[in-house]
Amino acid sequence: MEELISVVVCTYNQEDTIARTLESVLMQQCHVPFEIVLGEDCSTDGTLAICKRYADEHPDVIRLITNKQNKGLIDNYFDCLLAARGRYIADCAGDDFWTDPLKLEKEVSILEAHPDVTLVHTNWLCYDERKATTFPPYPADNKHTRAFADGRELIEDILTQTKRPVIHLCTSLYRRDVFMQAYLEDEDMFRNKDFGCEDIQISFFMAKEGRIAFIPDTTLNYSVGHTTVSNTKNEEKQYHFVRQVTSLVYYICTKYHIDSKRIDAYFRQRLFALSMHAFRSHQPALFLMTKECEKDWQTHRTLPVKIAYTVMRYEGLWKLMLWGRHLFVATKSLLSV
Repeated sequence: MEELISVVVCTYNQEDTIARTLESVLMQQCHVPFEIVLGEDCSTDGTLAICKRYADEHPDVIRLITNKQNKGLIDNYFDCLLAARGRYIADCAGDDFWTDPLKLEKEVSILEAHPDVTLVHTNWLCYDERKATTFPPYPADNKHTRAFADGRELIEDILTQTKRPVIHLCTSLYRRDVFMQAYLEDEDMFRNKDFGCEDIQISFFMAKEGRIAFIPDTTLNYSVGHTTVSNTKNEEKQYHFVRQVTSLVYYICTKYHIDSKRIDAYFRQRLFALSMHAFRSHQPALFLMTKECEKDWQTHRTLPVKIAYTVMRYEGLWKLMLWGRHLFVATKSLLSV
């Protein structure tokens, strides 16, 4: 590994945002040199042409990896990670962008000064693409986030993603050797397509192996207001995303013997979320899949889940309840005008 920072940027069909992302990385002022590992995943729009232009203009910084066929987010991301040459890894999604030109400088200075720190992360803002405005993802309160924390104390926060500190990997800088050790020990945890997630595993292992540092500065605008894997109005797609991420968390909890009342509550809440997505999608197959998840995750039905199951068991009742919900939503929308 070189004394270098590798910034992974994965992109697919992001011709409207990829230039903004790359500019936000190129503006970084850091005493440690950095490279951009740019993974272009066979876009069908003008993304590739923009990536090639930037690679031609910055040949000493950008290494463009053009896939011969679409790999999907998981393989594209981890292939780029394996191609990284740096001692430290950062990433920025092709629709997000950094806002602090000293982001990398602040983070790498902490990693250099504290060998036991495996990951540094920061605050971020949500950026509404339609309105071009920003807003905090949660109340602006850092009192629950320490500058340095024993990573093992943060594991439940990382796995459940239900309260701070939530580590947004696009704000982070972490050690490549820690990632490689985890990857070589259990490649399937990272590559399994049915887990549908690439960041929780990394944050978990960084916390498991060392201290986590937090900088209260805001360094990232996280793009919202458009359809992504984790942000979609399609109930079926959202169902599968929730199921996949929860299956990953269950895998980690089982393998590393992580159990608590909070973890149990997390799985019950996720079972309820699945039942609601299944209900709103009006797909019996998703109802049956939810019951399988209940068995796989070894969790128990709460009263709301029992009610949802009862409704979905009878087609006529299911249609009636959906009609009632649509009427309620329409009425609420009219009253808010």
